[in-house]
Amino acid sequence: MANLDEIYNTRILELAGGISHTDRLTDPDGSATGHSKLCGSTVTVDVKLEDGHVSEFGQSVKACLLGQASASVMGREIVGSTPDELRRIGREMRAMLKEGGPPPAGRWADLAVLEPVRNYKARHASTLLVFDAVEKALEDAEVRASADVQAER
Repeated sequence: MANLDEIYNTRILELAGGISHTDRLTDPDGSATGHSKLCGSTVTVDVKLEDGHVSEFGQSVKACLLGQASASVMGREIVGSTPDELRRIGREMRAMLKEGGPPPAGRWADLAVLEPVRNYKARHASTLLVFDAVEKALEDAEVRASADVQAER
């Protein structure tokens, strides 16, 4: 089993201290909040989509260091990502923590620093909050876009 020093290491602290896109969007296409009942962490996100990619992102992060580190990587990499890519990264993170799968690679490789969290089930929810919120915000954007198309008919 990993020890707590593996989880709360210098890189986690660096990531947690470098969260970007911390202003909420005024006119998002989709918004959602993820909340961990266990630790009380909350992450709220806003997305704007353009041409099948995230064009703008905003987030409010009131989370532990693990949730902050995840949100930091998300904030750095989300703009330009497709909804399918973001859902895939969320699946990879869940598999890494819950099933012992490999960490995400490529531009999302910094998420590997969270791999030792797999040994602390109580920390999974806070680590995954931003992924849950982003996926819900994408769904919200899709529902709104569908409603707009229906209203135009």
